[in-house]
Amino acid sequence: MISVTDADALLAQHCPAFADIAFPIQHAVGKVLREDLVADRDFPPFNRAAMDGIALRYAAFTTLDRPIPIEATAFAGAPQLELQSPDAAVEIMTGAVVPKGCDTIVRIEDIALRTIDDQRYATLLVPPEPNAHIHAQASDRKRGEVIVPKGRLLTAADIAVAATIGKSSLRISMAPRLSIISTGDELVPIDAEPLPHQIRMSNAYALQAFLSANGFSAALFHSPDSDAMFSGLLSECLAESDIIILTGGVSAGKADFVPLALAALGIEKIFHKVKQRPGKPLWFGKRADGKIVFALPGNPVSVIVCFLRYVLPFLYRASGLHAPAPLSAALQESVEFKPALTYFLPVKISVVQSMLVATPLKGHGSGDFANLVDCDGFLELPEQEVSFPKGASFPLLLYRALR
Repeated sequence: MISVTDADALLAQHCPAFADIAFPIQHAVGKVLREDLVADRDFPPFNRAAMDGIALRYAAFTTLDRPIPIEATAFAGAPQLELQSPDAAVEIMTGAVVPKGCDTIVRIEDIALRTIDDQRYATLLVPPEPNAHIHAQASDRKRGEVIVPKGRLLTAADIAVAATIGKSSLRISMAPRLSIISTGDELVPIDAEPLPHQIRMSNAYALQAFLSANGFSAALFHSPDSDAMFSGLLSECLAESDIIILTGGVSAGKADFVPLALAALGIEKIFHKVKQRPGKPLWFGKRADGKIVFALPGNPVSVIVCFLRYVLPFLYRASGLHAPAPLSAALQESVEFKPALTYFLPVKISVVQSMLVATPLKGHGSGDFANLVDCDGFLELPEQEVSFPKGASFPLLLYRALR
């Protein structure tokens, strides 16, 4: 049995890097970006008008009563104009290139316009300010600067950036082929009426939903407690999958044959059993061809803890995705846990004075899925300690989005 820290190290050591491919930006939302998006020119690429009004040379105007002749009109999308007389102005529209020789824009609201003998004039109603209402060239980003770093889950905002810099396709991570196999004679389909000794399948659907929420998809399978049937299904899934997630069959029960079947199909055990509660029977292995298998305990709470703590971060790393910033929460009340194990304490989260506060939930063991109805997450209490005082902060595995 290994520690949580050792399990982390082994998972990092054996984590592959998923291949990347070019993908059209129209379909790239929700994919993992595998290249930096770099500014192909300055942004903005020129001194741009931020307001409708007139563009002029600031130093030429010290009084408000002098009429200013308007030489021309600068439109957005038109080439740059040049101010011909320092005592004149150019009418300008929002988004237009500021004319050469101009360094200030006066808003349309701050001028009065009139026409005398077909010549348009403007009179200033307020004193101009130097460099006013000009969005300076390269003030947002300079050419060659990284705008969107690789490792991000692409959003619509990122796609807008890609289009702005002329990227019609992006390098993204190829989605891994995932299979979830639940095991056990006690499991029946969710639309079946279970007998007193049976339960409906729930672990597989929970894992599939978590994967979907994080940009992954997985096929679902079920095997009864039959060595031959399980081995046949596992062999088929290994042929079609990159990563397999199993639930059930890895504890010490006499029907828990999964580790033996995995070994028979060439899956090398990297570790089995972690010093934690819940989720101690966690199994992780790898085949020579790179196929990965996570075998999680069958108890629902153990499944969720092991998935959030190990499987999802493993998928993030393999995809090149930057993991979310770690969370922590402070205990609302003192807790004692004497076994020399890392304890994942189910908690309800509240926000008190901008700080996450965790209230422990009373449960009935890792087989109680109903206990998770009120659970927002799990505090990771380290194995080296026994007493965990009120107000102390510990890492938080978020199970449910904070409300």
